[in-house]
Amino acid sequence: MNHHKEGIAISEQKKRENVIKNASSQANDLVHKAVDSTNDIVKTVSGKGGLVGKAADATSDVIKNVSTTGNDVVGKTVDTSSKVLKNTAKAVFKHKKKP
Repeated sequence: MNHHKEGIAISEQKKRENVIKNASSQANDLVHKAVDSTNDIVKTVSGKGGLVGKAADATSDVIKNVSTTGNDVVGKTVDTSSKVLKNTAKAVFKHKKKP
């Protein structure tokens, strides 16, 4: 019975992890697409080879890298939280052997 409760707690945690990671990943993809679209518009107006186009490329790279780093941090935080929950669930629902 105790292992069942532990399994349920871990299963619910996995669902929450997936929701958080998926939302973070989708937000990251949205940022990348928005930056690419904006960069394309800037280059269409100013020209691809000019100083403004190169500045737009550099800025786009910085924004994408920040977004990707944030996404990675969310993933690592979720993974760390999951490990803590699993260890806690195992300790709480641990089956004690009778002597």
